[in-house]
Amino acid sequence: MRVLIVEDSRDLRESLRAGLVRAGFAVDVAGDGKVGLSHARNNPYDVLVLDLMLPELDGLSLLEQLKSKPDRPHVLVLTAKDRVEDRVNGLNAGADDYLVKPFFFQELLARIHAIVRRRYAERSPVVEVGELVVDISARKARIGGQELDLSAREYALLEYLTLRRGQTVTHEEIEDHIYGVTKLPSSNAVESAVCILRAKLGPHGKELIRTRRGQGYSLEAPRA
Repeated sequence: MRVLIVEDSRDLRESLRAGLVRAGFAVDVAGDGKVGLSHARNNPYDVLVLDLMLPELDGLSLLEQLKSKPDRPHVLVLTAKDRVEDRVNGLNAGADDYLVKPFFFQELLARIHAIVRRRYAERSPVVEVGELVVDISARKARIGGQELDLSAREYALLEYLTLRRGQTVTHEEIEDHIYGVTKLPSSNAVESAVCILRAKLGPHGKELIRTRRGQGYSLEAPRA
C-alpha cells in the first residue's frame, strides 16, 4: 500500500517514513502543503497522513482542494490541535480519522491498517482465498497452514492483490501501489515479483495468481 506523509517537522517526517517503510508500505513525503497537494493530485495514494499546521498551504485547505479528485486517498489527520472543535473541523473537511500528537506509532499503524481496509471495503483483517490466508493487521500470510516467508515488497504485492481479489489488476496499478516516487521499478519488476510470489505460494501459485494477457493479474481461489 502507498502512503503520503505531509508533515513540516523533518525529524517526525523521516521517523514516520522509516517506520512505515519497515512495516512494508511504499512511502512518499512532503514538507509543506503545496508540495503535498501536488503529490496527492498526481499519484494514487491509499492513505494520506496529514498535519494541519503546514507552511505554504494548511492541511484543511489541502483537504478542500482534494475533494474533487475522484480517487483521492483516505486521510488520517496527525496534528497537535486537540480541541473538539479542531477534530470536528478536520473530520467535516474530509478526513477519515484524526490522531493527536504526541502519539504511539503502533496506534498510528493500526489506524492506517483500518483505513486501508475501509478503502477496499474489507471488514475483516483476515482474508481467506482458498487455502491462502492473509492477515492484514499482522502483515503475515499462510497457505495450507504454513506461514509464508515473504519480503516486505512481496507481502505488499500479495496484500494488494488480495484486497483487489477477483479483479484484474494492471501492471501500472501494481507499480503505483507498491513503489514510491523515489523508487521507480525496472521494466520487468512486476513480472519478476509475481513470478517469485507464485513460487512461494507453492503448487497452486499459478492458479491463485492468474495472468490476464494484455491486462494484468487476478488473485482468485483455485478451481476445484
